[in-house]
Amino acid sequence: MDATKMNLDAIDRKLLNLLRLDARKPNNALAAEVGLSPSACLRRVRLLEDGGVIRGYTVVTRADPADHGATVIVQVTLERQTEEYLSRFEAAVRRHAEIQECWLMTGQSDYWLRVAVESAAAYEALHTDILSRLPGVTRINSSFAMRNALMPRRRG
Repeated sequence: MDATKMNLDAIDRKLLNLLRLDARKPNNALAAEVGLSPSACLRRVRLLEDGGVIRGYTVVTRADPADHGATVIVQVTLERQTEEYLSRFEAAVRRHAEIQECWLMTGQSDYWLRVAVESAAAYEALHTDILSRLPGVTRINSSFAMRNALMPRRRG
């Protein structure tokens, strides 16, 4: 089934939110939190997977600056928005592991990137050596993330 044609109810949305926070949460714990039996919960998750709503599971690294690194959100504007320019830019971005996400956007910037680096100095080097040299880039606007508000705060 096509993900755009699935009708998600409140339980589906709650399951998706729980899995976004912890995709390794055991099925019996998921079931208890959404008020389903374990078998019904597993069936729901499988339907979300088979329907393409859940497209995969991944490991997120250095997602929180408190983990002794820095997350930088970078807005990039290209010289042109032709298919050729977009394709060249996206191909170049894929070659750099520090660029963990790359979103084509509407609005003032053409792309938003999520970049993980060890420090402000490391970002400066990445900006100078890589980002500013990506094909078609005319403007870069960077913001350092202070913390991920969806992750539990660590004390101490």
